[in-house]
Amino acid sequence: QVQLVESGGGLVQAGGSLRLSCAASGRTFSSYVMGWFRQAPGKEREFVASISRSGGSTYYTDSVKGRFTISRDSAKNTVYLQMNSLKPEDTAVYYCAASTANYYTGGPDDRRYDYWGQGTQVTVSS
Repeated sequence: QVQLVESGGGLVQAGGSLRLSCAASGRTFSSYVMGWFRQAPGKEREFVASISRSGGSTYYTDSVKGRFTISRDSAKNTVYLQMNSLKPEDTAVYYCAASTANYYTGGPDDRRYDYWGQGTQVTVSS
C-alpha cells in the first residue's frame, strides 16, 4: 500500500510556471512507475506524463511536450511535474498515480495505475 500526496498547485497567469510535487509513503518508491494525470471540469481524466522506475524513460501527452518535465527523486520519495509556459487549457485538477505493473515503463493507460493521490488544483488565467 502506498499513499500519494500532491502539492504545488495554484493560480498562475498564462505563460507562467508551477512545479507540482507528489510525495509517496513507504519504502518501495523506486519500485513504482509514476504518472501524472489531469481532469478539467466536464472532461474525462487524461494522461499528462509518466516516468519509469529508473527515471530513464519518460512519456508525455503531445499537448505538453516541450513545456512540462517529469522527474523523480528516490531519496525523497517524490515525483515532480515542472510546468512551464502554462496555458488556460492546462487548467485542471492534477493527480499523481503509481503503478506496480510488471514490465511496465509508463504510459497513458490509467488502468495500469494502482494508487492515486487526492489531486491538486491548477488554474491558469488568460
